[in-house]
Amino acid sequence: MSTTFPDEVDRAALDGYAERYGDRRLAPVVVLIAAYDEQDALGAVLDGIPASSCGLDVDVLVVVDGATDDTAEVALRHGAQTCVAPVNRGQGAALRLGYRLAAERGAQYLVTTDADGQYDIDELPRLLRPLLDDEADFVTGSRTLGSSESTDLVRRAGTHVFAWIVTALTRQKITDTSFGFRGMKIEVPNSVRLEQQQYQSSELLVGVLARGYRVLERPMTMLARAAGESKKGHNVLYGYRYAKVVLGTWLRERRGAPRPRVRPDAERVSEPAAVAPER
Repeated sequence: MSTTFPDEVDRAALDGYAERYGDRRLAPVVVLIAAYDEQDALGAVLDGIPASSCGLDVDVLVVVDGATDDTAEVALRHGAQTCVAPVNRGQGAALRLGYRLAAERGAQYLVTTDADGQYDIDELPRLLRPLLDDEADFVTGSRTLGSSESTDLVRRAGTHVFAWIVTALTRQKITDTSFGFRGMKIEVPNSVRLEQQQYQSSELLVGVLARGYRVLERPMTMLARAAGESKKGHNVLYGYRYAKVVLGTWLRERRGAPRPRVRPDAERVSEPAAVAPER
């Protein structure tokens, strides 16, 4: 994937979005979903997202990644602002497009979740509150600290292995590197070099840690997929590619990526702590 933004696919998607919404601004909080062929699960996910959280209005932005089904129509029908990429490139490319679009349209805080219903939207305040209280720049859920309904023992073992690897490389305690339910200040994802088409979760996390942002983990729930099938591929291939991304991103950032100004007294990374859910 090209690191140049926008490329031709991005421009086509942004043009279509502008034609549909004009110069409409987004709410302070944007829940971003990258969706590819998720017509069966997406509607229920969108219906569960609240109109406000922690006292701030919430908008939903769905980036449809060149879907071959009615994903875009479902997103529009359920009230989400919808940006349609004409070509399927992968979740990483779709999220990168969403990060930029949300920033350009005035969002202050960004939350990512999946279109397949595997994250509990009732846990949204756990992500937002540390950001609003300026305790963190990036907050990610952790199934290791919380719970998981997955019965795939290989994937569950992989979660622990990659958490150990990232912790060893960055020297900062991480328990779950691939949890997709995350909250962040809007400038954070737009300051990190993002190249991955599919395995973007670890690239973003390692990049955020390398650039000195304050990262918190919160215990959360990984639910069973509501419908459809995972697009991550076979476990062995997935693990190999994921490892390449983790190590490649760490080596790239270690070679001297520019770091943002961070307050000298700011705590870079806090140990994860259990927090009661806010409703």
